Amino acid sequence: MSDVARAFVQTSRKHLVGEYLPKIRKCLKSLPAEDLWWCPSPASNSVGNLVLHLCGNARQWIVSGVGGAPDNRERGEEFARAGGMSADDLIVHLETALEEVDGVLEAVQTKAVASPDVLLESRSIQGLDVSVLEAMYHVVEHFSQHAGQIYYITKMRTGEDLRFWHVQGGVARPNW
Repeated sequence: MSDVARAFVQTSRKHLVGEYLPKIRKCLKSLPAEDLWWCPSPASNSVGNLVLHLCGNARQWIVSGVGGAPDNRERGEEFARAGGMSADDLIVHLETALEEVDGVLEAVQTKAVASPDVLLESRSIQGLDVSVLEAMYHVVEHFSQHAGQIYYITKMRTGEDLRFWHVQGGVARPNW
């Protein structure tokens, strides 16, 4: 069971830091400054807001919820902001958040090797009783959902293929 637990944590880390981060970074670098805070509609969010939201959510669920750090999240501010951060600022904010998240997940991975039951430990996050595994799963799927929105907005605003994959001879290789 420790191999399965270790693989789950390792795969979660790979998705967050090794896939979503470089793809979102590429999007942020591709967008003109005015498009970082462009909103498709009043019911939607800008790329900038989505990045801030991903950072807040991941810190709340993993760094605070799993790792035990104080929860200082101000969720409303993630969506209220309408500018004031450049692509480089957003990249640093995202990288810093994911460094913190990855540090907690690395500790969980180490513990999971010795005792896979660490993934079943209960946590209270956003008033919900969840396991460490559920918290991790939530953050990875949440990142996937909003990363997809960031990719779509970037494609829509730039009119370009993001070229995340290079396909040759039926084999896809990442370009990030």
